[in-house]
Parts: sequence; C-alpha cells; structure tokens
Amino acid sequence: MSDAFAFDETYRARAETIVARYPEGREQSAVIPLLDLAQRQAGGWLPTEALEYVATYLDMPKIRVLEVASFYSMFNLEPVGRNLVQLCRTTPCWLRGSDDLRAVAKDVTGCGLGETSEDGAFTVVEVECLGACCNAPMVQINDEYYEDLTADSFKDVLEALKRGDTPKPGSQAGRAGSEPTGARATLTSAGTGAGEGA
Repeated sequence: MSDAFAFDETYRARAETIVARYPEGREQSAVIPLLDLAQRQAGGWLPTEALEYVATYLDMPKIRVLEVASFYSMFNLEPVGRNLVQLCRTTPCWLRGSDDLRAVAKDVTGCGLGETSEDGAFTVVEVECLGACCNAPMVQINDEYYEDLTADSFKDVLEALKRGDTPKPGSQAGRAGSEPTGARATLTSAGTGAGEGA
C-alpha cells in the first residue's frame, strides 16, 4: 500500500467495519464508502495517493477506483475549501430561486462556480439534484443541508460560516421536515387511525 497515504487508526477501524459487511469475494463493493473515508481523512478531496491506497486496500485495479471517484460528484479530485458549497441547480430549486443563491454565493465568498476563495474558506460548485426538492431552493455545505432558502437567509448562512460560526442546518423558514407551507388543509387532527369517523 502507498506510503504517501494510509488510513490512520480511526479510519482503518471504520474501513474494516465497512468491508466486513460485504460477503467474501464482494469486498470491492465497499469502494464508495472507503473513498468517502479517504476523502474525509485527506481534508475533503482525493489525491492520487488516496485513490491508489483504496485500490490496493480492496485489491482493485486503480482505474476502476478512479472511474468511481470521477463519476460521483460527491468525490473531489482537486483540493476544496473548508466549506464546500454545493448549489442545487435542477428544476425545483431553479424555479424557486437558485439563480439568486448563485449570485449571493459569488458576492459573499468572492469566488465563482468551480472556484475556491483566496482564503481557502469556500469552494462553490453547482450539482444536480440533492434530493430535497420539496424544500427548494437548497444547498449542501459539507455534510449539512440548508433548505427553504432566500437570498437573505443564504447570505446569513454564508456570513455565519465566514465568521467561524455553525449555522443551524435544515429549513431556514422554520418548517419541520417537508410539511407544507401555510395552514394545513388536510390531516388537521391527530386522529386514532384507520376507520376514524366512519
């Protein structure tokens, strides 16, 4: 295995636990979670040495590991800032204002799409659907989702990160989960279940 990159004790233990979940002869199926571990240990991206290490760890051809890492947008093959801002650009977010969020991101972070700020605090990218369409527009920053954003609330999130604070993830409009906005029109009482009122 590569001398330039190796799982430290903590990540090695996690890797062993993950690989043990797969049947004998199918350990290579752990490539995605092991790449995630390697990226976390390497500071948010996958240098060549980390890709080679995972390939050796799983007894896979290096090109197959690179194919996986280059296919999924969750993996970064170049260094990123401390806050990786992923702007969802698909239809629900776009219809609800993701263009405004892109403008705010550029204004606050000082970097355009695919760029990292000079201070290394932010990298801003656009990605395909992040799966929180009913709470659009939304962004993912590192491991957290920020949903129901407006230009102002997104600016508040980015400014907090810039100060070193940790903004509260989730809906920025105060919604719980994906409940509808405004007053409920159905399911207005707790009820007792099937057949109630019949």
